[in-house]
Amino acid sequence: MSFKDKVVLVTGGSRGIGRAIVTEFVENDATVIINYNSSEEKALALKEELLAKNKAGKIYTVKANVSDPDRVKELFAHIKEEIGQLDILVNNAGITRDKFLVLMNDTNWNDVIQTNLNSVYYCSKAALNLLAKNKRGTIINMSSTSALHPNAGQTNYAATKAAIIAFTKALAKEVAKSGITVNAIAPGFIETEMTSLTNEKIKAAWMDSIPMKRFGAPEEIAKTALFLASDGARYITGQHIVVDGGLTS
Repeated sequence: MSFKDKVVLVTGGSRGIGRAIVTEFVENDATVIINYNSSEEKALALKEELLAKNKAGKIYTVKANVSDPDRVKELFAHIKEEIGQLDILVNNAGITRDKFLVLMNDTNWNDVIQTNLNSVYYCSKAALNLLAKNKRGTIINMSSTSALHPNAGQTNYAATKAAIIAFTKALAKEVAKSGITVNAIAPGFIETEMTSLTNEKIKAAWMDSIPMKRFGAPEEIAKTALFLASDGARYITGQHIVVDGGLTS
């Protein structure tokens, strides 16, 4: 499929699942905006790598802390002025601050809420004017199987990912008449930098719980995002697509 003449913004796009999503859209002819906060070196390296392979591609890198509403306003003002168009928003930025609740402090809680959930609100709201102008658009929100089957020590993270699913369903109803679809992806255990730091015994226990007996690849989540943004998914909205190797089946 081709996304020629489509502009995609991926928040948290410099590494992990975000990097894979950026790569997938670039390889399918989209103009892609890589948003990052602290990973400038990785964002620029990804841009160079993709342009070397896709010489006709258009890739922008934009630093913005999407948990800060003022920075989000600046980000979307920049998109409007420099590009003048947005067709697809992928709300991917996220963090973890795992702790049992009795050990969790307010900063652990609030940082995760602000980055994982409030950024989705800020970016989705800011994107609506640009998307509505086209009378067609796509918002894809990154949830998690933690929203459905949370782990101990993830009250903050699980709360944000469950809220994202509810947010997705409500917003989908609000904007359907404007030709905008809103869906969420709920990945299971995906092989990323985050999971690579996990203790091997814990990883083995996780894998044993997955019917397919393997972790997912970031590229598998990226292909799901690509489908949800495609013409083949125009009648799908308000849904969460679970990609977990059968974990929650």
